[in-house]
Amino acid sequence: MGGSANARRGLAATIGLLAVTACSTPAVEITQPEIAIPAEWQIADPAPISADITQYWTLLDDPLLTSFVEQAIADNRDLAQSAARLDQARASLVQARAGYLPSVSASGGINRDIGDLARDGVQFSIGADAAWEADLFGQISGNVAAAQGELAAQGYSLADLQRLIVGQVAIATINARATAEQLAIARSTLAYQDDNLQIARWRNQAGLVSSLDVEQARTQRAQTAATIPLLESSLTGTANSISTLIGEAPGRVLAAIVADEPEPVPAPPLLAGFEAPGEVLRRRPDVRAAEASLFASTARIGVARAQLLPLVRLTGSIGTGSATAGNLFDVITGGLFAGVSQLIFDGGRTAAQVDSAEAGADASLAAWEQSILNALEDVETAAVDQRTAAQRVVINEEALDAADNSALLARSQYQAGLTDFRTLLTAENQLLSARNQLVSAQADRAIAFVRLTQALGGGWSISDYDLPPVASSPANSDRTAQ
Repeated sequence: MGGSANARRGLAATIGLLAVTACSTPAVEITQPEIAIPAEWQIADPAPISADITQYWTLLDDPLLTSFVEQAIADNRDLAQSAARLDQARASLVQARAGYLPSVSASGGINRDIGDLARDGVQFSIGADAAWEADLFGQISGNVAAAQGELAAQGYSLADLQRLIVGQVAIATINARATAEQLAIARSTLAYQDDNLQIARWRNQAGLVSSLDVEQARTQRAQTAATIPLLESSLTGTANSISTLIGEAPGRVLAAIVADEPEPVPAPPLLAGFEAPGEVLRRRPDVRAAEASLFASTARIGVARAQLLPLVRLTGSIGTGSATAGNLFDVITGGLFAGVSQLIFDGGRTAAQVDSAEAGADASLAAWEQSILNALEDVETAAVDQRTAAQRVVINEEALDAADNSALLARSQYQAGLTDFRTLLTAENQLLSARNQLVSAQADRAIAFVRLTQALGGGWSISDYDLPPVASSPANSDRTAQ
């Protein structure tokens, strides 16, 4: 549970820092993306979405999948690493804020002279030094703003990692459900094919058919039997990957999936209509993380430029010394010094730092714009995938019904000697293919639901962690109307 505790504590202290840092006075204006965010989706239904997708995995109505997701949120090791990096970012912010305060150090000593001219007795001394830098041109506040941006970016990155890991666990569980169901189909089909082989042998022994029917039945049975080890291997690999995602050793997950009769692939609700693109972007933590990184990069430009301006420092010291501890404070000496320093020449080093900071901000802006484009692409593509996957399920259900009737008729006609074995083989193969294709289509429909809810920003929520509101973004600006 350590990863979960760190994640919740980290997010609670982090998300929304951009709203706080907006009150500071950064030396450089943050550049806005040049991407015109559409007011409506091009493909998706504009009607408002009715389902709450914060914990979308619960809408699949699969208790085992839900338990896997919740355990992953609590125990996933990648989340634990991200939470630790968030703690590092928080410590860096504390260091940056310490620049506003003076630094004070104390010293003390005791010594005894040795030699012909040495003084008698032991000499005591004690002293203190203090220094304070005035933040006249925003170098310290710029460092604080950059640290706040980095902390916010790390917090949003942690939330985005949770969003992705939740999706990985859900998709892996859906695939495991589908594989387990296809494994059960293969085994039940093998039982039918055992009966067909036995019937073919009886009819051959009775002289009703040639040995060709027997060999064809053997071939069909062997081909079906060969798929079972492959499915078992795939199911084991998928279950083991789930075990890693939820932070435990392999074994229990596989046993839970194959226990008793395999559960069917979960049937998700159909999401019709989504929030406006600007609202979705505001809910996507990856977009928010990129925005926070731009804030930090922009603050570093101001820090670099401040190095070209004068620096004011106040320093002071106080000390005393005595031959005895009793009169140590009889004589006290001290001093106070105020100094101003100005960079004259450094061979272009500071100017290069400014150029480097500006280039870093340009890269952060491009990353922010790319995250916006990726988010828009994710939603549009996933919306089509959900719609087409649902259509495929309906079509495959009809195909399975027809294949089931065809196989039943072919089996009864072959037993009565009214048709040849080739017709029965064809009908049986079509039935097996139709059953497997329906399971695959159902899995694709459930996976499309997961990917769509991921694209819409599901899988994490500010309210889950009692977080303050996030800062405004381009999704809220007038650009949404463009």
